[in-house]
Amino acid sequence: MIKIGILGDIGAGKSFISNLFGYPVFNADTEVRKIYKKNYKCFLKLKYEFPSFITKFPVLKEEILNLIENKKSNIIKIGKIVHPYVRKNLKLFLKKNRNKRIVILDIPLLLENKLNSNDMILIFIETKKKDVLKRLKKRQYFNFKLHKIVKNNQLALSIKKKKSDFIIKNNFKIQYVKNNIKKIKKELKSYD
Repeated sequence: MIKIGILGDIGAGKSFISNLFGYPVFNADTEVRKIYKKNYKCFLKLKYEFPSFITKFPVLKEEILNLIENKKSNIIKIGKIVHPYVRKNLKLFLKKNRNKRIVILDIPLLLENKLNSNDMILIFIETKKKDVLKRLKKRQYFNFKLHKIVKNNQLALSIKKKKSDFIIKNNFKIQYVKNNIKKIKKELKSYD
């Protein structure tokens, strides 16, 4: 099985591009939302750690955002509680798709949480900062202060780009991106 890790800035279009490949995708952000919504054990751990902020099940995104905004180090504490559940779900995804030739891992903290391996192919999504900010501002829960806190917990984009095997320049024009993906898929045939 070839594992492809998708790297890039927040709002760079990683999830959108991941889905364009046409292979099974593990989306860590989606998994975290499911964990907040369905995992009562995780809720109890969060409530125990942050009783003033986490008040009811399912965990609300607003509560998590308020928690991070209140104290930026809370993002690390939240990660220590939630990431083991994400890792468990990742293992289940890989097991379920073990007979697939290629899987896509859309995990924002892939390198930071050491979820990559030497045989993993890394693809960096390169975008213009102004395009990303314009897109982020359209998001329902966008908060510049929170955005900065999250970015400060990630490796520099230059490091992610340097570690990548391929680069897709995302100009947010679908046909351009599809053409880039087509070229990469063609090169991946030699990985058999």
